[in-house]
Amino acid sequence: MRTADFDYTLPQELIAQSPVEPRDSSRLLALHRDKDHIEHRRFSDIVDYLKAGDVMVLNNTRVIPGRLYGRREHTGGKVEVLLLRRIGDEVWEALVKPGRRLKDGDKVLFTDPGYTRQSSTLEGQVLGRTHSGSRLISLSYGHISELGQMPLPPYIRTPLSDPERYQTVYSSVEGSAAAPTAGLHFTEDLLNRIRDMGVNIAYVTLHIGLDTFRPVKEEDPRAHTIHKEVYDISSEAAEAITNARKSGNRIVVVGTSAARTLEQAALDQGIGHNPDKYPFDSRDEVTSPQDRPLSPHQGWASLLILPGYRFRLVDVMVTNFHLPRSTLLMMVSAFAGREQALHAYEEAIRQSYRFYSFGDAMIIL
Repeated sequence: MRTADFDYTLPQELIAQSPVEPRDSSRLLALHRDKDHIEHRRFSDIVDYLKAGDVMVLNNTRVIPGRLYGRREHTGGKVEVLLLRRIGDEVWEALVKPGRRLKDGDKVLFTDPGYTRQSSTLEGQVLGRTHSGSRLISLSYGHISELGQMPLPPYIRTPLSDPERYQTVYSSVEGSAAAPTAGLHFTEDLLNRIRDMGVNIAYVTLHIGLDTFRPVKEEDPRAHTIHKEVYDISSEAAEAITNARKSGNRIVVVGTSAARTLEQAALDQGIGHNPDKYPFDSRDEVTSPQDRPLSPHQGWASLLILPGYRFRLVDVMVTNFHLPRSTLLMMVSAFAGREQALHAYEEAIRQSYRFYSFGDAMIIL
């Protein structure tokens, strides 16, 4: 396996710079793995691929407005900070520019993006450096929402007029440095249609860091180290997923972050893979890995999913189109098969689908 096996060439004009309206009017490529067949639809047609009894799993994380601008207290030099995740009550892991000039103990006065020093209302202090090169910064969370901007990916150069368009309509738990973009296609009306047809919607939380979007630099992707991301599976979600497995119904995950959450939890809890085993009698004692129920759990996701991985809980995946050489494309290739996944990407390019965060979606069945 080589990282180059997950490369492809994308015309720049297919990188979506803004979201479509309404959300569910984006395009949807349906990839049928068993038939190696592709259909072209609209995202609102996703209901045609769902069944009563399915459980649709959504990641309800909410993006922090974590891009901050300010000046060094003593020199007045410009500083840009991107918050990645909260480490403690007032301690954050962050990326900073210019990184070389900021020393441990330096204070930064954060302002509006115009660097108007007189309007500073938030003070931060550099505490140290992590092993990955990011910084630890101490600052109060209270004013972040007032001064911070939405941290759009660097390939999006068009200003976002409404910050809520980089949030899912069901986002509720703040903590991400990036949006779970497959969920951006859902509207409240579409979610209600899905519920009305008998699909159970379950929410999990995984706070997304920027590492999952970065290209893999190692020649062998198995040598790549992926950063940890905190996840949380509630008792309601765990029960819904367990009941679906008992009944032989499908688990439909929306986004690679939701997929990673479930697969990490399955690994943590020793849940095996044997889809032909279901259903099993809930009155029986659950002993085998295949029959083990999913339990509520909080933990760290550090699972790198590559081709050859056997998915334990995911039956159907809804996802956007991802960057070349990224761990997200590798996960999609593990689920769909590398050749089928790259063939679907080639077809999407031929059909002028929109790619990346504000782009179109695919459902892998």
